[in-house]
Amino acid sequence: MTDAQPVTPADLDVLAQQLGRLPRGVVGIAARCVCGRPLVVRTAPRLEDGTPFPTTFYLTEPAVVRAVSTLEAEGVMREMTERLETDEALAAAYRAAHEDYLARRAELGEVPEIAGVSAGGMPTRVKCLHVLVGHSLAVGPGVNPLGDEALELLRPRWRPDRCTCATEVASEETDR
Repeated sequence: MTDAQPVTPADLDVLAQQLGRLPRGVVGIAARCVCGRPLVVRTAPRLEDGTPFPTTFYLTEPAVVRAVSTLEAEGVMREMTERLETDEALAAAYRAAHEDYLARRAELGEVPEIAGVSAGGMPTRVKCLHVLVGHSLAVGPGVNPLGDEALELLRPRWRPDRCTCATEVASEETDR
């Protein structure tokens, strides 16, 4: 179902730089920047230390993480949640996104502690746009309507067809 690319040692190095820590539970790269660096990782539903981890698609690239955080700060999650309460078609599509997320996580194994729990507030609310954007970037348009919508809202700040990694790398080198 999901065509995550294998994670390489070089990817793990980039992820450690992006996250500022060692990456955990990474089983593949679910989406890449146009330059090839990781944007979204696919993670195991149970981390190496035994901790259940429901976030199958984890957004890692700092520029998009910041841009999504700005959307969250602007109240987009509240507005989306309110629309879910009144728009039956949107609510149905979001429930389908929740089921898709669960099915893709189940490919990696079953974890009883998080059975039926996806991520990001699905299927009834919007709790984390990072998860929804990560899901949309990983699986493509048409699966997660609110992830797709958030990607459109990001376009003035960040777009998947433009690399912002060079800016991040230059900033990291300046900080040293």
